[in-house]
Amino acid sequence: MTESGSAHTFASSPRLTEMVGQSTNPHCPFMPVFGAPQVMFVRGEGTQLWDLDGKRYLDFLSGISVTSLGHSHPEVADAIAEQAHTLLHVSNFFTNPVATRAAMLVDELLGGGGQVFFCNSGAEANEAGIKLARKFGGRGRFKVVSMLGSFHGRTLAALAATGQPAKHEPFQPMPEGFVHVPFGDIAALDAAVDGSVAAVLIECVQGEGGVIPASNEWLQQVRTLCTERGALMLIDEVQTGFARTGDWFAFQHAGIRPDAVMMAKAMGNGMPVGALWAPRDIAKVFVPGDHGSTYSGTALATAAVCSVIDIMRRIDAPRLAREKGELITARLQRISAVKSVRGRGLLLGVELGEGVDAKEKQSALLERGLVTNAVTATALRLAPPITVSHDEIAEAMQIMGEVLV
Repeated sequence: MTESGSAHTFASSPRLTEMVGQSTNPHCPFMPVFGAPQVMFVRGEGTQLWDLDGKRYLDFLSGISVTSLGHSHPEVADAIAEQAHTLLHVSNFFTNPVATRAAMLVDELLGGGGQVFFCNSGAEANEAGIKLARKFGGRGRFKVVSMLGSFHGRTLAALAATGQPAKHEPFQPMPEGFVHVPFGDIAALDAAVDGSVAAVLIECVQGEGGVIPASNEWLQQVRTLCTERGALMLIDEVQTGFARTGDWFAFQHAGIRPDAVMMAKAMGNGMPVGALWAPRDIAKVFVPGDHGSTYSGTALATAAVCSVIDIMRRIDAPRLAREKGELITARLQRISAVKSVRGRGLLLGVELGEGVDAKEKQSALLERGLVTNAVTATALRLAPPITVSHDEIAEAMQIMGEVLV
């Protein structure tokens, strides 16, 4: 499909065109749970996107760390298409070879010796992890300690685990059994983890919290504390997993082994899929009927997972994320308006400093054709595809240098 053909096809509908920027329009078909859309994209290729009018953009957000191999990656698209013509779905009374291989590949990346439950999203993966921890802990040991500033999803239990009280308020009363302590504070965590705590749930980089990385030392201390207290260490790798931070999973930078890992986003490169992984001696507490999903391990979704992992292994995606993250960081540090850069690999927070409106800067960058995200009031989040080219990095950094003044 050509750029002009794509734009013409979609723009030919007046009702579709008027939806852009007007989520409260009386004709809008969507529930108003998202902000007003700024752009309607109709096509993507690699790091590039095109809107209704055929305008080209560089995507330095990847759908929030989802399209890590770029938009419409031909091998992933072919794998999905071939599977769609072969076998889409059978119930969980049966299995299929595609999901079996995908589970084996995920287990290999996590060091082996584990089992996988497939689901459809990161929130569902976290729900499954919370249930696993409660089943493992047994009666009376049900609490989950998570971090202030964290984000684990918008289903009720995942939202309760999220350390952002403002997000809880409209839905009170929240499910019981969730405790929040300051991120990176081992003394506060030590005080919170008692005999009623089944698990500690953490992100190695708080993405929605502002792209705040945990120190390796703190992660190691958490691992030691959980082991000593008999609580499970649950790692939410929904945004950081699959090479985003420069290793296959962010916890691997600290040289630790968690008791369960939740993942989603990049593992499907846009195909909705998530997973919970745990070592066999922990996973075995689940029995048939304890958990499930109609769409767990569909052949279609796991075909994308297999393709993504095969490609990432072939291109050495962790190395690329490290190298390109270092390049972008170095270029950003040359921009006088940038106060600091934080994060890991290709998940970066660009701090603009007090008094700067990050949303205004994000809008200005978008107008210039660069997709970013105002992750806090004063910081932008960058998460370009791991396949982003050096020329595309140079183009994006030029735009940022001209806008961030």
